[in-house]
Amino acid sequence: MLQQLNFQNVLFLDIETVSAFPTYNDMPERFQRLWEHKAERLKKSENETPDQIYSKAGIYAEFGKIICISVAFFNGNELRVKSFFGDDEKILLKEFSELITKHFNGRQHLLCAHNGKEFDYPYIARRLLINGLKLPYSLNLAGKKPWNVPHLDTMDLWKFGDYKHYTSLDLLAAAFDIPTPKDDIDGSDIGRVYWEENDLERIVHYCQKDVITVAQLLLKYLGKSLIKEEYISYQ
Repeated sequence: MLQQLNFQNVLFLDIETVSAFPTYNDMPERFQRLWEHKAERLKKSENETPDQIYSKAGIYAEFGKIICISVAFFNGNELRVKSFFGDDEKILLKEFSELITKHFNGRQHLLCAHNGKEFDYPYIARRLLINGLKLPYSLNLAGKKPWNVPHLDTMDLWKFGDYKHYTSLDLLAAAFDIPTPKDDIDGSDIGRVYWEENDLERIVHYCQKDVITVAQLLLKYLGKSLIKEEYISYQ
């Protein structure tokens, strides 16, 4: 089935998330209590406190927010890259949702991300609802059979049925001789770069490199050549 994939119908995506507040002490009291409860299951030693592991809050949609969504799609032989980013999550989510609804909302369209089924897709859907926005067709999974869910996941495809297998995008990029997207920062740096350095542009650049790598990886899965830099454009 994958061999018949029409790349023109695929929207590649990657998201970057941070904690909803700069520090644990900045959280409203109600959320502090809820994070304390969550932290009990996350801490690796009895000495760890909720504020010490608050850096992990960004990976949970209830305690975090999206600051960047980078997408890529093929237009002929050209890979076009576009990013939605900013401090106002609702605005970037609305703009992203409008793109999907207008251009990638048909039954023939697919979303593709690395570890998207476990992270990107549900995170976006949850944050859309929290922000009072409607789910586009491709993220509204209620009542759909698994084979009708329009999602591809480059990590899931690499499992080959091994449910315990986790492989990072950086490792697969190395295995397939794709330029690394982690030559500046990685996921563990995002919160610091956003809240302490206030360098959202750096995060956007990192996110764009990730989404390009996802597209390159899917090309490799299908035995195709990597797309050259001169055929990648930024909108």
